[in-house]
Amino acid sequence: MLILVTGSTDGIGLRTATALADAGHRVVAHARDEPKAAELKARAPELHAVLVGDLASLRQTRALARAATAFGVFDAVVHNAGVSRMDAPQPLLTEDGLETTFQVNVLAPYTLTALMPPPRRLVYVSSAMAADGVIDLATAGSPQPWHGVTAYCTSKLYVLMLAFAVARHWPGVRSNATDPGWVATRMGGPQAPIGPDQGARPQVRLAGGDADELGSGRFVTDRGWQPSGAACDPAVQDELLSACARLSGVTLPPAARLAR
Repeated sequence: MLILVTGSTDGIGLRTATALADAGHRVVAHARDEPKAAELKARAPELHAVLVGDLASLRQTRALARAATAFGVFDAVVHNAGVSRMDAPQPLLTEDGLETTFQVNVLAPYTLTALMPPPRRLVYVSSAMAADGVIDLATAGSPQPWHGVTAYCTSKLYVLMLAFAVARHWPGVRSNATDPGWVATRMGGPQAPIGPDQGARPQVRLAGGDADELGSGRFVTDRGWQPSGAACDPAVQDELLSACARLSGVTLPPAARLAR
């Protein structure tokens, strides 16, 4: 199978990409810039290819979608790339004037999803920290109000909602979200209780087709929490799609227009 894994230069993304490659899949990895791409190619020669694009830039995200589409229709896409600025005292704006956590964690996977031919499987990496997210779509992408932890939790809640919304709009695609857990990576820190191999397992199972019995529109987690309320409301999910379309200039195609 042909599989794309974003944010695959280290941590969970790297382990997801290499585990899928070791299982015999053709894995297209992704790096933020050329130096990281060169390092990844040397570190993991089993990867089929490495694409480059900074997801904090809409221009580069669109270019990444075009480069990925040149490979054809993927069997699976794992939207793993993400940033955390939980300790930051103030927001950081991207070149597009948007708050970085939202743009990288939410708007970039939305934009890639909308621009690329739909794969058979979509895997969005969320977190049980989504439980502390706050739905306020009127301020999506805005740097104010700013609280680093809330921004991260909210981004992961929006990722969950994105996975559920795509599952509804594209019934022919298995679209699910995962919770890797608290993983000992550069983002998670050395005190985290589980390693990257364990954190990568949900993404590997879903992308590799070993969990198709779960269906679509699921949040795959071992930590008990499941979303409820507004996050599961189709109308609110569609408000998120509308906000992402407005901010990105890209509209998610309806199922009737999908070319498979």
